[in-house]
Amino acid sequence: MQQDFFAAEPEPSLDDLIAVLESAEQVYLKKLSLNDWQWSENPRAHQAGVYIPEQDRDGGFFPQLELKDRREGEPPIYETLFAIEWPQVAQTKTARLAHYTSKGQETHLTRLVKELFRGVSPASFLVIARDRLGTGSLRYRALILDSGGAGVDYLRDLFGFDSAFISGCFVPEIAAKASEDRVLDHVEQAVLAWRAGTLEAFARAHAVIPGTSQMAMMAQAAYLEANGISSLDPFAMKAPGDAVMQISRDIEYRLFRDFELRARSMELVRIVLGMESTSMSVERALRALITEFPRIDKVMLSAAQQRKSRAGKSFELHIERILKDGRVPYEAQVVIESKKRPDFVLPDFRLYSDTGRAREEALVLSAKTTLRERWKQVHGEIRACDLYLATVDENVSASAISEMGEEGVILVVPESLKVSDAAVYRKHSNVISFGEFFGLHLRRDRYPLWRTRGLLP
Repeated sequence: MQQDFFAAEPEPSLDDLIAVLESAEQVYLKKLSLNDWQWSENPRAHQAGVYIPEQDRDGGFFPQLELKDRREGEPPIYETLFAIEWPQVAQTKTARLAHYTSKGQETHLTRLVKELFRGVSPASFLVIARDRLGTGSLRYRALILDSGGAGVDYLRDLFGFDSAFISGCFVPEIAAKASEDRVLDHVEQAVLAWRAGTLEAFARAHAVIPGTSQMAMMAQAAYLEANGISSLDPFAMKAPGDAVMQISRDIEYRLFRDFELRARSMELVRIVLGMESTSMSVERALRALITEFPRIDKVMLSAAQQRKSRAGKSFELHIERILKDGRVPYEAQVVIESKKRPDFVLPDFRLYSDTGRAREEALVLSAKTTLRERWKQVHGEIRACDLYLATVDENVSASAISEMGEEGVILVVPESLKVSDAAVYRKHSNVISFGEFFGLHLRRDRYPLWRTRGLLP
């Protein structure tokens, strides 16, 4: 049986995560770099734990460091020992946080549960929750969350961090209050509509979530305005891939979640309470919560499916926008042999289909937000040309990238991900940045060929 390189690592359920977070007064999150976990597999690794940035070390979340006794003349080391519970394996271990002054501000959290770090996916998360017991003492509990799992999405929604996030400390109570404030206006309007007997009309006004194309344009416009630019010309931007990632993973995601909350909440109100204020009662609501659970479950399932399908399509739209603004010749979603439909054929389908052309004269560009999708199906879309696969996925293993390289697949990733310590893209020759794709693989290598054929001005 062939190995599935994109199979998800075992991880705690959302219930496990929520149980750890619900009593926490503070939560520390760290997106794991390769050095933060590869020590668990390589006994010769130079780092034997998780690197803790200086601002996190001194931010008040961890216990106070104390000077360790050392021989005279040796560089000072500051350390603290404290217990961490690991619910995933039902273990409690005494961890060590140590600052080695001989190495500047370098601080490591060591003596962790090795098996939880072994074989984790790139860009996975360390979550440490701190709460106060009845005795007044502090309790620390920790989890490892796979970067592609639902747990990270839950944390992103709860704490509001963006795609560039590396580490930081959060207060759940403050995060919950901020989330409540964001929806308070909608709640107040809904209450006023209920009192006025116009809740049905109010619900209809918020029932429609903008289509994928409209949402993509809204996100692009927001990015342009925020950055004071007029187009998404990839040749004019220093990091076009980072721009696409910010638009799709941050700006559009927040816009979508706002619209989704309004629309889905009104669906649930209709199911549980109805639209007529005279028919609303606590007893009716309790009955509806139980008897209408299948409908409620269907609404939530539909919401989850819509998020996934929307993300994939919108990513294609953002890439199409930078192709247009950069005046790159292309055709989108053309049907080639066996009804295959690649996202983009460059420069056009006519040249792609020309059996007399040189291999480098045409290419296929496919867009996948995550590579849990079957990239091998994409590989079947090409004929005598290079396949470029654009993604914003950090959660891709080195073995999968190597396998794609053996099949001739060239990954195109945002500039920050190409050099990220959390991802494994840096050392692979078949991984390039968006900037390299446009500046080198198109403008330098292919534009002269396309200009000779009259496909460029």
